[in-house]
Amino acid sequence: MLTIIGCGNLNRNDDAVGVIIAQRLQQYLAEHPHPHVQVYDCGTAGMEVMFQARGSKQLVIIDASSTGSEPGAVFKVPGKELEALPEPSYNLHDFRWDHALAAGRKIFQDDFPQDVTVYLIEAANLDLGLDLSPAVQHSADFVFEEVTILIQNTLVTDN
Repeated sequence: MLTIIGCGNLNRNDDAVGVIIAQRLQQYLAEHPHPHVQVYDCGTAGMEVMFQARGSKQLVIIDASSTGSEPGAVFKVPGKELEALPEPSYNLHDFRWDHALAAGRKIFQDDFPQDVTVYLIEAANLDLGLDLSPAVQHSADFVFEEVTILIQNTLVTDN
């Protein structure tokens, strides 16, 4: 099973890029169904990432980043490079997807994906608003195409 999860906030311009790509991939799967691929829009709910990933062989997470790099830059990173156990907190909003990777592996062990890839797209604008900047929109199209190829390859290998 391949699980693809888009993260972000639809009300903060480029921060929405992961959610927007996930929604496009859901539409793609509606038109090209595949029983071994699932796509989720997890918004900002890190805990949901942990539970949706459980039982999958392969996991792809898509999110915005804010590292000071050129807007629209795409970073494709192995999940193990980004896993982080959370600091103790009583606020679940502080539990992000990077925490979900580490906690999910610890809690679910062999029932958590070993093959994790994270696409991070550098944001240009994280202010309140509903539009992707042109550079981020271009990168969103690129990541969408790359992930649809991954889905198509899953089709070939699962048959």
